[in-house]
Amino acid sequence: MLRKLEKKDAPLMLEWMHDPTVVEYLNRNFAAMTIEDCEAFIEGAAVGADSDRKTMEGNFHLAIEDEEGEYLGTVSLKGIDRRTSSAEFGITVRTAAMGRGVSFKAMNEILRIGHEEMGLRIIYWCVSVQNKRAVHFYDKNGYERVSLAELRAMNVRIDYAEDKLADFIWYKSPGI
Repeated sequence: MLRKLEKKDAPLMLEWMHDPTVVEYLNRNFAAMTIEDCEAFIEGAAVGADSDRKTMEGNFHLAIEDEEGEYLGTVSLKGIDRRTSSAEFGITVRTAAMGRGVSFKAMNEILRIGHEEMGLRIIYWCVSVQNKRAVHFYDKNGYERVSLAELRAMNVRIDYAEDKLADFIWYKSPGI
């Protein structure tokens, strides 16, 4: 289900980046990305995937794959901070993967890796209030909403512009 990103994933990664229904509410201009950008991302992700999970800092990205090994999306722990024992979760899947249960499985697996293998206490994420599909997914699957004040009290790094923070609903992984 999860594996290291590979160069062969780049065309399908670019597919979701150029799919307006996937990137509509994401906080980045993915439509401007090129195949070279995808390849560079994958190359950089390989370094993190090969690191010692107990000590790594920075970003950790894995591919979500189906039974045949086809790339379906990317799941990430970003901004891993050993000082606060925290990371921000991220996931993006291709339209072809939506509604198949892969997001739920991939998300639970990366959260398990983060907590059990990396020893992280706090894994959090945000979603645009406009992204009704994602909000429904997180709420339906029992992920806990958390206030920005609570996250700040845990000293996690919030890398979003102050004027945009009200545009997000914040979540945390179970058990924190």
